[in-house]
Amino acid sequence: MKKIIRVWDLPIRLFHWLLVLCIIGSFISVNIGGNAIQWHAYFGYSVLTLLIFRIIWGFVGSTHARFTSFFPNQEAILNYLRGKSPRVLGHNPLGALSVFALLFALCVQVTTGLFVDDEIAFQGPLAKYVSGTVVSFLSEMHEGNQVVIYVLIAIHIGAIWYYKKFKGENLIKPMISGDKEIASSEEAQYLPTDLSRDSKDGVLQRSFALLLLSVIAVTVGYFSSK
Repeated sequence: MKKIIRVWDLPIRLFHWLLVLCIIGSFISVNIGGNAIQWHAYFGYSVLTLLIFRIIWGFVGSTHARFTSFFPNQEAILNYLRGKSPRVLGHNPLGALSVFALLFALCVQVTTGLFVDDEIAFQGPLAKYVSGTVVSFLSEMHEGNQVVIYVLIAIHIGAIWYYKKFKGENLIKPMISGDKEIASSEEAQYLPTDLSRDSKDGVLQRSFALLLLSVIAVTVGYFSSK
């Protein structure tokens, strides 16, 4: 008999898949160029909205969404690499390191994007407030940081494939359903306290997340249109 535990709440799952769609849309639109660059900007503003939401949700969200539940440290990473750490419901130490790295790279990307000015089809809403030298520097950083993001995404996808192929663990399914299934024979591999920490995912939790996301979206939309 399997133990079913709610790990990822609906707000986190929606954040994850909306972020995937926005990154794909951003990649396609920037490579099409021309008038599509405006769509690239829209996708960028959407990513900015989602990132602000995720950062706030990392402090006020459900158990496994909070940064304190999976913040990596040297000891945890070394123990994991040595195979001495218990299994976890959420992100393992290496996975957590990857998550923080990707969130940081995306934050750099959307922040620099606000200052980009290609002098043809697009000018970021903050470009007019800084010098041409700063705009040029941040524009180059925005372009170069794409490579970092693509590498981190490739690592992320590779890790998913590795866990499915060699460890028999499907990391995508819980990010769709929200639940993780733990077989009775696997329970001893987890800390007892971890197995009792279901994430809250009720109506109040979801309503608060929707309100928070709406406020952030309106705020980002207002400042990006000025």
